[in-house]
Amino acid sequence: MRTSEVAARTGVNVQTLRYYERRGLLAQPPRSPAGYRAYPADAVRVVRFVKRAQEHGFSLDEIEELLHLAEGGPEDCDTARELAEAKLAQLADKIADLQRMQQSLVELVASCELPRSNRCCPLLHTLHTEEGDDR
Repeated sequence: MRTSEVAARTGVNVQTLRYYERRGLLAQPPRSPAGYRAYPADAVRVVRFVKRAQEHGFSLDEIEELLHLAEGGPEDCDTARELAEAKLAQLADKIADLQRMQQSLVELVASCELPRSNRCCPLLHTLHTEEGDDR
């Protein structure tokens, strides 16, 4: 299967496939006599695995580990679960940070409802003021 066919079947561009090869996520395919990459049918499965793992928030380093685990036996399921649990914890932290940012912006925007004569823009003041700076 040529590069363009793998790219079309997986919804990625050709440069992505080459990048996955350089990263070691996708085995470098043999070349045809004309010099074209000749991917095995399994390449589509691997690229789809990578894309699904990315959709779940895994980094390419983590995906590389998951790909190796997918080749192993039942005990590798425990390691995959540990990776997923760590990812869940990271996501929970990120969600909490985003919720804090959202709440802060809600409060700053709400202060903009005050009459103009009674306000100084707290949004601009907050963004301009460094932590510990009492200007």
